Amino acid sequence: MDTHTTPTQRLDTRVLLSTLWIVVMFNLLKADILSLFIPGAAEEVAKTAAQIGVTAPQLMLGAAVMGELAIVMIILSRVSKRGISRWANIVMGIVTMAYIWGGAAAFPHYTFIAIVETICLALIVWFAWTWRKGEA
Repeated sequence: MDTHTTPTQRLDTRVLLSTLWIVVMFNLLKADILSLFIPGAAEEVAKTAAQIGVTAPQLMLGAAVMGELAIVMIILSRVSKRGISRWANIVMGIVTMAYIWGGAAAFPHYTFIAIVETICLALIVWFAWTWRKGEA
């Protein structure tokens, strides 16, 4: 084994990106599940929807789409051509960060999970940006 390689250099870039999206997806779910235990959470969703001019079901549809996009990125990172995967990871990483912080709740658990997600998404953008031709 080459002692001059880092752990991430030993991983296939596709596997690394896909794995980071799995972490993001689980954290998105965890934040939503934990938020259900906060009294008044449903009322807060209705209030937020009204503030941005949509219905609560429309707001939930937006959240569902964002969650599905994270799931799609798990697969897309593994199966698409390097150029497509690279740009999809960069764009969706940035879009997902905006989604997370744009809808941020002021609860400690949400802030903590959002920071973890942001670190993972920043790594996704970084690894996709620095992904060179010829690398797996």
